[in-house]
Amino acid sequence: AIDVIDEVGAAARLAKKPRRQIRVSDIEATVAHIARIPSRQVSASDRNRLKSLERDLKRVVFGQDQALENLSRAILRSRAGLGSPDRPVGSFLFTGPTGVGKTEAAKQLAAQMGIAFLRFDMSEYMEKHSVARLIGSPPGYVGFEQGGLMTEAVTKQPHAVLLLDEIEKAHPDLFNILLQVMDHGTLTDNNGKQADFRNVVLIMTSNVGAREMSSTPIGFESLPTATPGNAVEKTFSPEFRNRLDAVIAFRPLDAKVMLKVVDKFVDELRERLVEKNVQLVLSAAARRYLGDKGFDPLFGARPLARLVENELNDVIAREVLFGELRGGGEVRIGLSRKQLTFSYIPVSS
Repeated sequence: AIDVIDEVGAAARLAKKPRRQIRVSDIEATVAHIARIPSRQVSASDRNRLKSLERDLKRVVFGQDQALENLSRAILRSRAGLGSPDRPVGSFLFTGPTGVGKTEAAKQLAAQMGIAFLRFDMSEYMEKHSVARLIGSPPGYVGFEQGGLMTEAVTKQPHAVLLLDEIEKAHPDLFNILLQVMDHGTLTDNNGKQADFRNVVLIMTSNVGAREMSSTPIGFESLPTATPGNAVEKTFSPEFRNRLDAVIAFRPLDAKVMLKVVDKFVDELRERLVEKNVQLVLSAAARRYLGDKGFDPLFGARPLARLVENELNDVIAREVLFGELRGGGEVRIGLSRKQLTFSYIPVSS
């Protein structure tokens, strides 16, 4: 307590406008900073960030507006102090086909909120004994002194987005552990130390139900309309589903959304080329070509990512290393006879 008072006083003394009187909000802000958790009082910068959270997420994750709206509402509810104080900020199950943005949505949520992103791939925890690694090995077993991977990570970063990827692959014992986390916001590790999950956004992703959503509907509709609800009920127990704030179904990407994904991948390539003093110009025809050829409703954006890597990155990489772009310059990508064309303008020496 004395250290906290000293730090609050020092902060007030070093402020741009020094104050002789310490407010309760100053102490709360200092304690929150030390504990690495959000302050009870929402600052002006946090308020602006929260106000634009939904819009900012929709700018980087495409075609999943309903999922992002549900996610944003839970965050706002918690930061307004209207959520349950004994539970995580939100507990969500993202379902849907591969490559539609489930993992990306969790990653971008952490980035937009400016908090840590903790990811655990559940394919590593398929065996019963491997689940113990998350909370720590019991006494007498190797690794007992090290603590659990998940509990240690949350203890170090208590304000974070915790992603459990492909949760359906995990051993059933893990679901029993998560019941306590979703209900009471705490988890005790092998050393008896409690990890606090009350400031964690818990997100689990699953491909359960993707088969139903990809089945061809009867009638004239071209997009799958089945929901993954039945598959979710078969895979996850009622106790588990009942503790979730929402089961959010991600839809397959359509052709219009793929053009936005093309822009995202090309912008990422542009940013990397800036470091090499290279500018990239993509024609509208080449953009449509990438969107059409990379479109696959069953596999989402991953085929497009491979297409950009094979048809853009590989070609430009050779020019950057051995060709006309060694010293920088400009690459213009067009389309001729259903093939991408590349023209280079090197930096004049």
